[in-house]
Amino acid sequence: MDEKWMKLAIEMAKSTMGQTSPNPAVGAVVVKEGRAVGMGAHLKPGEGHAEVHALKQAGDQAAGGTIYVTLEPCSHWGKTAPCADLIIEKKLARVVVASVDPNPLVAGKGLKKLEEAGLDVTIGVLKKEAIELNEFFFHHTATQKPFVTLKAAMTLDGKIATSSGSSKWITSEEAREDVHRDRHLHDAILVGANTVKEDNPSLTARLRGDAISPIRIVLDTSLSIPSTSAVLTDGISPTWVICGSGASEEKERLFAKAPHVRVIRMLAELIELPELLSVLGKEKILSLYVEGGAKIHGAFLDQKAVDRMVMYIAPKIIGSSEAFSVFNGQGVQTMSEAVELSITEVKTIGRDIKVTAALR
Repeated sequence: MDEKWMKLAIEMAKSTMGQTSPNPAVGAVVVKEGRAVGMGAHLKPGEGHAEVHALKQAGDQAAGGTIYVTLEPCSHWGKTAPCADLIIEKKLARVVVASVDPNPLVAGKGLKKLEEAGLDVTIGVLKKEAIELNEFFFHHTATQKPFVTLKAAMTLDGKIATSSGSSKWITSEEAREDVHRDRHLHDAILVGANTVKEDNPSLTARLRGDAISPIRIVLDTSLSIPSTSAVLTDGISPTWVICGSGASEEKERLFAKAPHVRVIRMLAELIELPELLSVLGKEKILSLYVEGGAKIHGAFLDQKAVDRMVMYIAPKIIGSSEAFSVFNGQGVQTMSEAVELSITEVKTIGRDIKVTAALR
């Protein structure tokens, strides 16, 4: 029965993905005498954790029951009180946890506190599913850098635009809606200055109903994008413009007049990806959705600064050696140097194929 209730807790957590960062998505279910008496999920940073909501719903029925939690209950004071203490206070008999929290502030301390209080603790039920649920959180905790997803839409012959630059639309409406769902799940979306100049995109998550849009990050070494660009003027979501050390201070002041715009100046004249990812990691950006052109894609690939690739392939052929390909950059000279991937998922969306792969 443990797997049954943990699956329910995981589904609770899945329902909040994209709205809890920089905290993980967590679900909890309180069970008494074979039936669920309380359920909850963490909804927003700074607010009650999943255990708090589930125990509040369970009320007095929690005593002597079992709580199923997708991530180890916290044992420290942060913006909220320790959940391990609350579980002890509510006199539960058993705690079932899917995964230990990798956060050094927790990392087994919550489980130890529960065991020392005499509760029966079980660890590792549906562990793999729970870790996959919060892969951005686990990655950031381990590396202090964001998990990078690189996305591209291409024709069957690997082109992202014709020789004239025409690219709207390569993929179907269904595929484009799927992209918006992925945008919503990431903390930030990144493009280069050329994309802003040529397409003037809004870079938001446009879904039916309400959806949180990611922070928009523009790599613009010399602050060359027009001050009328949508990302600088619409105020829909925050925009961070990353520039080199030699960029115009006058342009920086102009951009920063908008309250939603922030200019971040790198230490070197050119933007170096290792420094950029370190800066974003310190800013609590757990996940980054790279949606640039061939130059940006090539730079990330050359630096091996990609954790996952998502490719939408349309049943179309452009042809022409002058058409734009997915990757520029240095590339490799021999097949033995080629970047190898592990394909994790292939599915059809509308008329298109979505291929998801991880770098080996």
